[in-house]
Amino acid sequence: MSANINQTLSSLEIGNFIKETRQARNLTQTDLAKLINSTQSSIARLEKGEQNLTTETLSKISNALNHKIISLAPKSIDFEVQGGCELSGTIETNYSKNGAMGLLCASLLNLGTTTLHGIPRIEEVNRILEVMHSIGINYVWVTKNTLQINRPKKLKLENINVESASRTRTILMFIGALIHEYKEFTLPHSEGCTLGTRTITPHLYGLEKLNIEIKVTDNQYQIKNNSQTTKTQEKTEIIMYEASDTGTELLMIAAAKCDKPVTIKYASSNYMVQDVGLFLQKLGVTVTNLGQSTMTITGIKKIEKDVEFYNSEDPIESMMFISAAICTNSTLNITRCPIEFLELELLKLSKMGLKYQKSPEYLSYNGWTKLADITIYPSALTALADKITCGAYPDINMDNLPFFVPIATQAIGQTLIHDWVYENRAIYFTELNRLGCRVNLADPHRVYIQGGTKFKPAQVVCPPALRPAMIILIAMLGADGVSILRNVYSIRRGYQEITERLNSIGANIKII
Repeated sequence: MSANINQTLSSLEIGNFIKETRQARNLTQTDLAKLINSTQSSIARLEKGEQNLTTETLSKISNALNHKIISLAPKSIDFEVQGGCELSGTIETNYSKNGAMGLLCASLLNLGTTTLHGIPRIEEVNRILEVMHSIGINYVWVTKNTLQINRPKKLKLENINVESASRTRTILMFIGALIHEYKEFTLPHSEGCTLGTRTITPHLYGLEKLNIEIKVTDNQYQIKNNSQTTKTQEKTEIIMYEASDTGTELLMIAAAKCDKPVTIKYASSNYMVQDVGLFLQKLGVTVTNLGQSTMTITGIKKIEKDVEFYNSEDPIESMMFISAAICTNSTLNITRCPIEFLELELLKLSKMGLKYQKSPEYLSYNGWTKLADITIYPSALTALADKITCGAYPDINMDNLPFFVPIATQAIGQTLIHDWVYENRAIYFTELNRLGCRVNLADPHRVYIQGGTKFKPAQVVCPPALRPAMIILIAMLGADGVSILRNVYSIRRGYQEITERLNSIGANIKII
């Protein structure tokens, strides 16, 4: 439906925003006009603030530029950031978002009571809990971050909350638990961050080895279990098409009720995968070589057990605080950092000139994950001669890579950051240019960053992706003056009470 907009920004400001975004995509006015079935003259008037704006027009432009132009949601939440404040004191790393999502999906295997400690109260968790509740699973928050889950023997998949399911890619991991209970079923397509095409090929090829067939339609996944009509193998060997985190978790959950060994090769050994493996062991499933690229899982047909498990801390949040400390030139102590998933990041930063101190290691509440406290000190940074890129663990974590972008803007020299995993995420890095940075897009995967720039305050609409949204907030923390970050749902997907926690160490952020 077309409707006039009651604007908080002027038409000229919106027009300038569209113009800058179009130019960042290397599109002419004629190119954009063709994409939205309009004319070049109309685009020219729009960018000058002379064209009447409607929700329909903005929606078309947003799709064409792959960027949300403005938030029209009635419950949109914005941040007002008074930048230039030095951070100080101590901040504790929160529990892992990605670990929590895997654990929630794995809990569907258990007909007993599952008690999960360390589940962050974030929007991503809310979405998956809404889905679980819709199919008949009961849950209660026992304490702030402790969740107790009880599932019935029979689920009501026909009642699934499609809207919530479509807003998180985690829904794919439901397949692992459900294939043992249903010969055929469907799940809605999943989204999550808008980062371009994200393949589910590792999931499909892995499940093929378990005689599970998945057909992908326009709006759903159609899953069929053919194992009852296929000769059972004494053991199954799965070679991962790529070392996907969610793909590995899905196959581990699927193998948890296979009573014959399933060996997964070229598996991810990332932190969330290890959390799921530890939880499966609590359920009585045999998981050998956990944390290695080849592991074997021998499941049990029925799981009905009262279990209690601690989710581990989030290395991505630790990295976020490291980046924030560097970009505000602050001394900050960050506790409970999962050190094995940060060591390479810290090595790269130390070669750039970062001064930091690491405490002796100790164990997380799960008795497995190694933690350390890290103190960051103000440092003069120099760009690395080599590019900074990411990969499967133990390489730099793909979710940590964006936090090097605002850091690189403060390092003297030129930095090349290569984000090869996602098709469009590097495009969002150029949003830092609105805050005075010099980030040049080479192609959809690479940016060149000219360092030594000073952050400047600005008004920016949050990208529809968690980590790119967060690096804009970090840059705003380092910019002297008042900045506005609009429609921060992307950030609230992955960070619990982020404004309160940043304010507790010296930031000045107000929720609008």
